[in-house]
Amino acid sequence: MEPYLVIITGESGAGKSTVLKALEDLDFLAIDNFPIRLLIPFLEEIKRGESIHKVALVMDLRDPFFLGEINNVCRTLKERSYNYDLLYLSADEPALITRFSQTRRPHPMLRELKELRKAIELEKKQLSPLKEMANYHIDTSKFNVHQLRYEIFKIYGKRQALNTVLLHLISFGFKYGIPYEANYLFDARVLPNPYFVPELKPLTGADERVQTFLLEKSQTQAFIDLIFNFLTWAIPLHREEGRRYITCAIGCTGGRHRSPAITLILAEKFKKTFTDVEVVVTQRDVERE
Repeated sequence: MEPYLVIITGESGAGKSTVLKALEDLDFLAIDNFPIRLLIPFLEEIKRGESIHKVALVMDLRDPFFLGEINNVCRTLKERSYNYDLLYLSADEPALITRFSQTRRPHPMLRELKELRKAIELEKKQLSPLKEMANYHIDTSKFNVHQLRYEIFKIYGKRQALNTVLLHLISFGFKYGIPYEANYLFDARVLPNPYFVPELKPLTGADERVQTFLLEKSQTQAFIDLIFNFLTWAIPLHREEGRRYITCAIGCTGGRHRSPAITLILAEKFKKTFTDVEVVVTQRDVERE
C-alpha cells in the first residue's frame, strides 16, 4: 500500500513548521527540510515496509535542487499512482515582516540580499510557479499558530479518506479582505441583509432565524442553487486533474450574517447529495464586529 504523502512547501515564515507539527500530531511521519532527490527512493522503501501510511515532508528552497526537480518528481508520483498533496503556504509581506521581527530565525535569503523586504520579494517570485502547481493553498496572513493548527486538523484530522475530494467552504467579510486561497469566489451582498432587521442584527448566520429570513427570499434560493450547480459541475473536473481540494469563498459585507448562513446551508446540501465529497466549513469573520 502506497503511503499518503503531504509535501508542505511555500514561503519562509508562512507556517510550514506549524503545519508539520500539526500533521505529526495526526500520526503522520513528519520530516523537515527533506531533500527532493531522496523522495522517490524514500517512498519506495516505506511502501516495502507496509507499516507507515501517512507521510508529511517540508520541502522548500533550502534544498538547492528543489525548484529544478519538483516538476519531474510530481510527474513520477502521478505515474506511480501515489496519493499526494502539494500544500503551499503563503502570507502577505506585512505579516512575514512582522513574524521575522518576532523571531530570532533569519530569512534564508537574507545572507544574499541583506534586506528582509527584498528577500521576501525574491522568494515569492521564485516560488510563484510552484504556487500554481499546488493542489491546496493556504494564506496564513491572518492566522496565529493556534488557528493554523486548527485549520490543518480540520482539513486532515476529520476526513474519512484522504484521497477523496474535500470541499472547503469559507465565509468572510469583504471589508476584512478576500481569502486568496479560494478557487472560486461568490458575493452574497446581493441578498437581503439581516443586519438591518433589529431582532436579527445580534445573531449570526448559524442561527436558524437568520437562515429562515434569507431562505424566505426567492433570490437566496436562486443564489444557493447557482453555486451548488456550478460546484457540482466543477468537482469532477478538479478530480480529473488530481486536485482533491476545492475552496469556495462566499462573502458579504462583514462576514457575520449572509455568508455564514449560505455556507452552512450549502454544506448540508452537499453532505446530503454526495457520498464521495467531504465538506468542511470555515466561518472566518463571524466573530468580528
